This record gives sequence, structure tokens and C-alpha cells, in this order.
Amino acid sequence: METETLERILREHPFFREVKESHLRSIIESSTVERFEPGDVIFREDEPAQTFYLIRSGKVALQQVSYRIEPFTIITLNQGDIVGWSWLFPPYRWRLTAKALEITRAIAIDGAKLRVRCDEDHDLGYELMKRFAEIIDHRFDAVSEHLVEVGQ
Repeated sequence: METETLERILREHPFFREVKESHLRSIIESSTVERFEPGDVIFREDEPAQTFYLIRSGKVALQQVSYRIEPFTIITLNQGDIVGWSWLFPPYRWRLTAKALEITRAIAIDGAKLRVRCDEDHDLGYELMKRFAEIIDHRFDAVSEHLVEVGQ
């Protein structure tokens, strides 16, 4: 994908809207395009978390995996959703497993690289923290609703 297309996609996405130009440039420079086939594991619980993803198309299940039971899908994410915030919080390890449910195209953003930039530019760090806090809040509400439905 050409840089200008990647830039357009990120610039137009609600998560990145109104991000300062220099901050957006750091994010674009840390981005690559990924494709996952149905059943591909994008990341596994307890592995190092270094990346987050913007789903361009497809579906991703965030699952709790246990050797005792079948994987339990906590939430399913779709086009436009951001996947992964564990790269932002020590100990930088995934808390869930992400699995592609269908062909999924995503933009992978190198969180480890962004952490270094956030340490150098606290405004960037604060901006990302605010935006991820909003996602965490919305995701918590969605998971709570899902658990109520499953319990009924």
C-alpha cells in the first residue's frame, strides 16, 4: 500500500482524526499493512505485545484461551475497530488471544516504536492515552453487555 493511501486511511479514521500532524507522521512511519486468513492467530495471550491494529476489513475474535475449556470469545471486532492496547501498559504482554474469523486486512502499528516516541514527546503519549482510554471504556461496556447476554 502506498504511503499516501496509508496516510489517507489513518487521517480519515475517527481514532486518528485531529491528531497533530507531527504525531500522525510518527504513527504513519510505524505502520505496515497485514493480511490474516481465517483461523490465523494475530497474537496470543501472554506473548509480548508490541503492536496494535486497525481492522480495514474482516472480523477478529478476542478470546480467553484455557487448556481446560474451549476458547471463549469475549468480543468480536469488525472493520474500523482498533485491536490491542497491551503494548501501552507494562508488562507489555497480551492479555487475550486475537484470532481472524475471516480474511482480515489490517494496518499494524508498531507500538514498541511509538512507546519510545511517547517517552520523547509526552504530548503524543497523552494523546494516545486519551484515545485508548476511550476505546477501553467502550470495550468494557460492550463486554459487559455480551456477558449479560451469555448468562441469560
